[in-house]
Amino acid sequence: MQTMSPNHTPDTTSVFQLKGSMLAITVLELARNDLEALDRQLAAKVAQAPNFFSNTPLVLALDKLPADEGAIDLPGLMRICRHHGLRTLAIRANRIEDIAAAIAIDLPVLPPSGARERPLEPEPEVVRKPEPAPPPAPEPEVRPTRIITSPVRGGQQIYAQGGDLIVTASVSPGAELLADGNIHVYGAMRGRALAGIKGNTKARIFCQQMTAEMVSIAGQYKVCEDLRRDPLWGTGVQVSLSGDVLNITRL
Repeated sequence: MQTMSPNHTPDTTSVFQLKGSMLAITVLELARNDLEALDRQLAAKVAQAPNFFSNTPLVLALDKLPADEGAIDLPGLMRICRHHGLRTLAIRANRIEDIAAAIAIDLPVLPPSGARERPLEPEPEVVRKPEPAPPPAPEPEVRPTRIITSPVRGGQQIYAQGGDLIVTASVSPGAELLADGNIHVYGAMRGRALAGIKGNTKARIFCQQMTAEMVSIAGQYKVCEDLRRDPLWGTGVQVSLSGDVLNITRL
């Protein structure tokens, strides 16, 4: 008969939770197996916007490489990306040789994507010469607001970088709104809305008619199945984040 020591307690308290999260991940889609050209072109991009390439999480998309390009030097490719501030989390591939190379270094392999992806171009950072004399008082920082007045169709993706996004028309199913700040929708909201995508937990989502496929703030999200159970479904609401819980309240 097995005895239990006085200091031993049953392992009934959970030490972890699995939670859904939407994170902003950059995809580097490789068109040719030319690492020297990639190194040169990445260096030019970094020179335009060095802060954009600082410890940026990355998926290497190799599924567009031609079949006759030959096996790629995956560790060498990852070293080039790391040299320019891009941290590889996984690859996306369909060629057997690319998948085998990833398995050999224990790198996760994602299936080829069927989703529509938008080209992501970092905005060049403008270096200004210092003024001869400082202004008498600093100007307040004004965050840019992107305003969309036409309906957002399914398959469209609208991103407000560094600020808020305002949509005065309807948003169709399959459309996606993204903003570093808040999102305001004054028409019917039937697509996906992701606010605070770079980690701004204070961001909010405002909808005149909440019938969304998904809402997300700083990576925490609720999908349509959860939203439909809310008594405020189809009404005017605001969505905020408290800890890791999305709160939906009436406007």
